[in-house]
Amino acid sequence: MTTWVPDVLGDGYQQLTIPLGTDPDGEGEVDATLVRYQPRKEAVKTRRAVLYVHGFTDYFFQKHLAEHFAEQGYAFFALDLRKCGRSLKPGHTAHYVSDLALYDAELNEALRIVRSETDGSEVLLMAHSTGGLIVPLWLNRLQRKPGGSDGAGICGLVLNSPWFDLQGPSVVRNVGTTAIDALGRVSAKTVIPGTGLPTYGSSLHVSANGVWDYNLDWKPLAGCPVTFGWMRAVRAGHAKLHRGLDIGVPALILRSKKSQFAKAYNPSVDLADSVLDVKQIARWAGCLGDRTTIVPIDGARHDVFLSTEKPLATAFSELDLWLEWLDGHLTPAAESSASTASNTQEIAQ
Repeated sequence: MTTWVPDVLGDGYQQLTIPLGTDPDGEGEVDATLVRYQPRKEAVKTRRAVLYVHGFTDYFFQKHLAEHFAEQGYAFFALDLRKCGRSLKPGHTAHYVSDLALYDAELNEALRIVRSETDGSEVLLMAHSTGGLIVPLWLNRLQRKPGGSDGAGICGLVLNSPWFDLQGPSVVRNVGTTAIDALGRVSAKTVIPGTGLPTYGSSLHVSANGVWDYNLDWKPLAGCPVTFGWMRAVRAGHAKLHRGLDIGVPALILRSKKSQFAKAYNPSVDLADSVLDVKQIARWAGCLGDRTTIVPIDGARHDVFLSTEKPLATAFSELDLWLEWLDGHLTPAAESSASTASNTQEIAQ
């Protein structure tokens, strides 16, 4: 394990490399990168910690999100998964994995580090888009282990436009999945034709029509290449989700109120999800297997925390309201445990 070093986001941000050894998918050595935000202020008691996981064609750069959580008393951490963002190396196929369960290695280690860095604080997980599929699947596997998600120190999950299914009618999705499964076995790293539209990226980046500035090598406007093998892994993940998961913790799902698909940028995509079908998010949200709160946000983009000013403010307001609810939900359980321990001591005396 290396040491924390300054991060590209500047003052208050540091990064730590998590070595993962030889890539099971044959692309050399891989690692993940954990980012933390530590503002230069007087030390305060940490309310909880946050561990954020990005989506496809993405990495952590949303400083305003980290700083918002810090203002609420949370220690903030974000993970760039293997072959993504800070973790992308020459010879890697960006974002490529043949099985989403391979991410368990960095997720488990990142969780361990976050809890160690915060004196065992409870951890709130947060994930966007494809990360919003990866993390629930990981939690479902954690839940099968002794102690489950709660025993691992996880207290809740916030999903930002999670990728729960493909677009289009069911017959198209089913036929497409059959083809993807076959081609993903024999032509895993072949790029799927017709992918790579710049619509969403053009709505975001300051060089085009947006206001957000980020590294276009790590988050290109037209997206990273979408391969058959990677899509096969995603569709296998979708199938597991659709059969029902047990994540073991309460969840908040934030999404746009509508979808708006286009082959080229136009102003309407600034006020909608131009990547995913929000109806599919609503349809499959109940498959998480615990208490789930779903909040559609009028005018939000695919990443609701990269929306224009009004829906962005709404997203933060809804997040804070849910965090207040989470405090109230968890506090009685903690008090009950303390009361039980006290009664046990009295009986023993």
